[in-house]
Amino acid sequence: MADITKRLGLRHLRSAPTAHVRHHRSGRLAHDGPGVSFWFRPLVAALSEVPVDDRELAMTFHTRTADFQDVAVQATVTYRIADPAAAAQHLDFSIDPDTGAWRGAPLEQLATLLTESAQQHALDVLARTPLAAALTDGVPAVRERIASGLGEDPRLPATGLDVMAVRIMALRPEPEVERALRTPARERIQQEADRATYERRAVAVERERTIAENELASRIELARREEQLVEQRGANARREADEQAAADAIRARAEAERTVRIARADAEAAREAGEARAQAQAAWLRVHADTDAATLHALAGTRLAENLPRIESVTVSPDVLTGLLARLGTDRGSRA
Repeated sequence: MADITKRLGLRHLRSAPTAHVRHHRSGRLAHDGPGVSFWFRPLVAALSEVPVDDRELAMTFHTRTADFQDVAVQATVTYRIADPAAAAQHLDFSIDPDTGAWRGAPLEQLATLLTESAQQHALDVLARTPLAAALTDGVPAVRERIASGLGEDPRLPATGLDVMAVRIMALRPEPEVERALRTPARERIQQEADRATYERRAVAVERERTIAENELASRIELARREEQLVEQRGANARREADEQAAADAIRARAEAERTVRIARADAEAAREAGEARAQAQAAWLRVHADTDAATLHALAGTRLAENLPRIESVTVSPDVLTGLLARLGTDRGSRA
């Protein structure tokens, strides 16, 4: 909408760069272009404002397929008014000189023109297409048909319109039909989900079985190694016992030989001691054989006295002493 200000009996118009303004004064074109600014007299001025920016037109219309099913088409058309002069001639883009608002509804007229044309071209495609095929592969075909049809429509260039792009947002059947069509797909998806769940469970079970087998194999290998360890320990114990027995036997033989040597040495020592004692005894006997009886008696008395208990005092009577001295004298006389 143009910005119009009032100054006394004059008006000043200032338009946006995206709005093409045409000013006729007394039937002659005075100003023509986007983003213009000028003064004018409202009583002799005819103003029109044509938007020249890209605009999006969302449209929804219904059509039928080859199997007589109602389908809702949601589309968006991007268009531009490429020829403002032609648009201003065919549609009412005139604005009020006091407010700058459109006197009519030109954009609604353009929307009606584009929607009806797009609906006609979509019907040409969908009327020959079954519902299932339309829902599956109908979007590209409908988009191409609408784009080519709008590009070939002679009314649009005459009105100054240029269609930039066409987008199909959705092809929707009636709710009951859509639910009916969704049921097999949902069942198939559910079956696939169930199959995927079963496969995951089977994989999990297989993995658990593999893990259990690995654990069992590990236990078997551990038991086998423990058996080998026990056997090795037994062999080591037997070897140690054999070595200990051999060492004990060697020690026993050594001890026996040492005992035998000791016994032999003891026997030899005893024999030699016996021989020495025998020789000493023989010498002692030979010595005593040459000694008289009195001397022997004296020696015997001496030995006896040595072996007797301690005697504190001895009393010898005169009779005994006289007899002993007499006998001693007799023995000396006889030897002489």
